[in-house]
Amino acid sequence: MVIGVCTLEMRMYGSASLKQKRQVVQSVLDRVRNEFNVSSAEVDHQDSWQLATLAFACVASDGKYVQGMLQRVVDFVDSKRFNLVLLDYRIELF
Repeated sequence: MVIGVCTLEMRMYGSASLKQKRQVVQSVLDRVRNEFNVSSAEVDHQDSWQLATLAFACVASDGKYVQGMLQRVVDFVDSKRFNLVLLDYRIELF
């Protein structure tokens, strides 16, 4: 069994309140969850208007599959126009 965790750090330049930020974050989490069937959550910067750290998790029997799935999640978030800029990401396999 392989567990993969992907952490994305993002900046939302147009956000002027926590309410606006949460709308964008919830949209990203819902769309990724529906598209890839992975677990997702906001894990850091909850009180910041313009920063967000999201985490996605996937479990499978093949490490290459998990790596590929999480890389597709990163590519999906980066390619869609969610009103955010991807600053950094990290994929870890356990």
